[in-house]
Amino acid sequence: MIFVNRETELSFLRRAWQEEKSQLVVIYGKRRVGKTALVKEFSRDLPHIYFLADKAPDRDQLAQLSEKVGLYFQDDFLLSRGFGTWRDFFKYIKSKSAPAQAGETVSKGNLVMIFDEFPYLIESNPAIPSLFQKGWDEELSHAGVFMILLGSSMGMMETEVLGHKSPLFGRRTGQILVEPLSFTDAKNLFPGLPDDAFMYFYGALGGTPAYLMQFDPADDFRENVRRRILAPEAYLYREPDFILREELREPRNYFSILRAIAMGKTRPAEIINETGFDKNMVGKYLSVLTDLKIIRREVPVTEWGFEKSKKGIYLLEDHFFRFWFHYVYPNRSFLEEGQTDYVLDRKIMPSLDQFVAWSYEEVCRFRVRKGLPQGIQCNRVGRWWSKEGEIDIVGLAEDENTAVFGEVKWSVNPVGTDILDDLEKRAKLVDWRKGQRKEVFVLFSRSGFTANLEKLAKERGDLFLNK
Repeated sequence: MIFVNRETELSFLRRAWQEEKSQLVVIYGKRRVGKTALVKEFSRDLPHIYFLADKAPDRDQLAQLSEKVGLYFQDDFLLSRGFGTWRDFFKYIKSKSAPAQAGETVSKGNLVMIFDEFPYLIESNPAIPSLFQKGWDEELSHAGVFMILLGSSMGMMETEVLGHKSPLFGRRTGQILVEPLSFTDAKNLFPGLPDDAFMYFYGALGGTPAYLMQFDPADDFRENVRRRILAPEAYLYREPDFILREELREPRNYFSILRAIAMGKTRPAEIINETGFDKNMVGKYLSVLTDLKIIRREVPVTEWGFEKSKKGIYLLEDHFFRFWFHYVYPNRSFLEEGQTDYVLDRKIMPSLDQFVAWSYEEVCRFRVRKGLPQGIQCNRVGRWWSKEGEIDIVGLAEDENTAVFGEVKWSVNPVGTDILDDLEKRAKLVDWRKGQRKEVFVLFSRSGFTANLEKLAKERGDLFLNK
């Protein structure tokens, strides 16, 4: 498994480890995002036991854990007999957390105990959160054990582990939500690739390390897609299919929902019409997909009642799912018959720039969240739309009473003053502290800007250009 640099997360774990007291850390995030690689890098030079849960019955999982623990402590009795109960496991680990005695070959103090895919344990035994809560409170909370619970099932981790109704609520000493890599961090995996060329990679794969590592920087985008996404034997060809079937009980219906969204049916009424499902069913499916962070609900950034807003739309948040449902899923009959070049040349390449433009907008919005332009810290950043028009980026810095308006152009032509003029007109439609706010304008362009626009930016203090 290749580790992708996660310095912030690693630093957090290392600082917690140095406190030399019992720690219960929860790490969660989407599949393939690098959670396991993170904990393996952290624990690589530390005394640790790594246990990967699966969908086996509870008794079998406890037997597998017994073997892992018995091998670590070189305990033949445990290897032959195993733990009878989960309480036995916690009591055993506590007994081994005392300082190592002279002549012992196994370091016992500050043991890192890792449970990967923790939700599988809960599926096999719904009492697991209560059993771990009791084991932690009575045995390990003062035993100098560093326990890590990992999970890819976002909904289950948030309800059964982090939720206030969970028996484990309040026991964790830290938590990490491992997010996909940003454009900048993902680009570090392809240092020799120009930014605009890498944008195609990022547009198709997003910031999921496991997906990015499939692409070969020596091949261009078309060849990478042909060999590593569209080929039926490729790892990525069936990846969304695998994940949905792993996470969901009725994957076929979810496929219909995701295909509708990929086709541009973003409002609930449009999704209902496209799929033929009733309103309650669609609402349930959208909620589940949102919890999995495959889609997201978006409202105009100036809307304050997010949950109640009637302007909400649904978008595919996962870049690769978006690419797959846009290009792979509807063309599988061609791909299974080997008509890969037909799909590439007739379906993908002609609309690719339009497709990637969406990802470029996402990257630019992220840059505004990080403090562009001029270090302005916006507490809200997103898109804005109404019946009168829409704006790619609107950032609201409430403390500074400042609104940032941005336009993003993924075009082969330099951006000119006409784009700025149009943006300024649309900014007047945004009803947020109108007449009182300070306005700042920022333009993003793949191909740069005209000389007239660059001259204007130098003369004005409220206009910023970014390539």
